[in-house]
Amino acid sequence: MNKEISPSLSKEQIDELGTFDSPTIANAIEAFNVRDRTEGFASLELRCIFPNYKPVIGYAVTYTEDTASPGRRDNNEDYLNYEKLYRAIEASPKPVMLVSKNIGSDRMRSCHLGDIMASIFQRIGTTGLITDGGIRDIDGIKERAPGFQVFAAGTAVSHGIPRLVEVGLIVSIFGLTIRPGELLHGDVSGLVSIPIGIADKLADQARKVLETEKNKTEFIKSPDFSLDAWGKRFGF
Repeated sequence: MNKEISPSLSKEQIDELGTFDSPTIANAIEAFNVRDRTEGFASLELRCIFPNYKPVIGYAVTYTEDTASPGRRDNNEDYLNYEKLYRAIEASPKPVMLVSKNIGSDRMRSCHLGDIMASIFQRIGTTGLITDGGIRDIDGIKERAPGFQVFAAGTAVSHGIPRLVEVGLIVSIFGLTIRPGELLHGDVSGLVSIPIGIADKLADQARKVLETEKNKTEFIKSPDFSLDAWGKRFGF
């Protein structure tokens, strides 16, 4: 856990943030002016694998992994490294969002999750996994770890030769810098990080965002709508 980041939300607050879609969360963050509006979210290279799932939220547990470098054999050291990851999840505030950074020789042939691993991760308090590499077993994950969300670059049929390298470091996933312990929120639209300093105020602001959007939508559909009327009421 990064010492600069500590959880400050109750389970009820976490659950409440999970009721909002991720674009609403992103819009709500903007109101606090804590970062540039071009920062804090992953690019469109990151795919939501289960677009029909509800939004997920969790504290980041980060690690680097190599599954695509050829010529290596599985060994006990690699398996011990994965125990470090399981223990980090166990020790983390819950819920957890796993972040697997690919560092192998061929990202396009990498695979960082399958159905068995997803089942283990979910069992010990993880709501989803984020990776800039690939995953597999989509139907198996859906069946064996229902509700476990995955954000990835795509799919690869083989798990390759998995080797976990390091746990608990700052990583970058398609333009989004993620620190250990950072609060992440994701859905079909993508992934956004929540600055911990405003996290306890975010739900109230998200409700204001939804109310403003409701008012705008109702006006657009009303007989009173015109461009001039819109400009006077909301500005251009």
